[in-house]
Amino acid sequence: MKTARLARLLLITACLFPTGGLPAHAAEPLAFAPLPMETPETVAAQWKPALDYLGQALGTPLRIEYSESYASILDKFMAGKLDLAYLGPLPYVMLKERFPAAVPVAHFNEKDGQPFYTCAIVALAERKLAAQDLRGKTFALTQPLSTCGYLASDGLLRRAGSGLEKNRYRYLGKHDAVAQAVARGDYDAGGLKTAIGRKYAHLGLHIVVESPPLPAFALVANGERLSPERIAALRAALIDAAPAQRATWGDNIRHGAAPASDKDYDLVRKLRAHANIPEKGNF
Repeated sequence: MKTARLARLLLITACLFPTGGLPAHAAEPLAFAPLPMETPETVAAQWKPALDYLGQALGTPLRIEYSESYASILDKFMAGKLDLAYLGPLPYVMLKERFPAAVPVAHFNEKDGQPFYTCAIVALAERKLAAQDLRGKTFALTQPLSTCGYLASDGLLRRAGSGLEKNRYRYLGKHDAVAQAVARGDYDAGGLKTAIGRKYAHLGLHIVVESPPLPAFALVANGERLSPERIAALRAALIDAAPAQRATWGDNIRHGAAPASDKDYDLVRKLRAHANIPEKGNF
């Protein structure tokens, strides 16, 4: 298996660089954007081994471009300042709407090995709240451009005949912050990634309602800056990475990868069609 993977990468390299040497632009690193609001130390620990691996596969190093928000990442991407970004479903869909050259390369599998995840609304189990009870309540959300924030939470409430506009909500930033705030009783309910909600079950959190599967976070390429051949090489490198190789990567990206397609995001687009996402909370 290792020999087959190596042969495949060598074949890709030979196709990209038929002269045997590196291209003239090889010395210029590719700019990669990780998630916003993470410290440089956290990002380096999560991504450096993976970026080194991808750089070797492409024959071009990758550098980290830090950003303070999803909006900043999208702006940089459209301005041609980024070659690659690690994006959740909603940020990708919003980017694709405004920048058709964005190309999903591969989804990073979740811990269960699947290339999708779900969002949930959580509350304290002792409150015994059902989805239809969530009117006139207070909600903790992640970020405006977080898929499990306003978008998924509003979609889940609408299925129950409600909606976030019939509740009060505030953005707290990170999923763990939402879980902790609901567990403390600061909010009646919260919208977050299901796996993170379950992580806090020992504090009394209960999954009130859960979304259908949504595409896992993906590596997204700038098709105006990277050729189809280089994008294919990135996809092959991620999918072919051996478990031993991935063992040094960050917790969110070490469980394997699956090919990504724009069609994977159809459900996210349907949710977005019914949601006008406010940038700020309403209380």
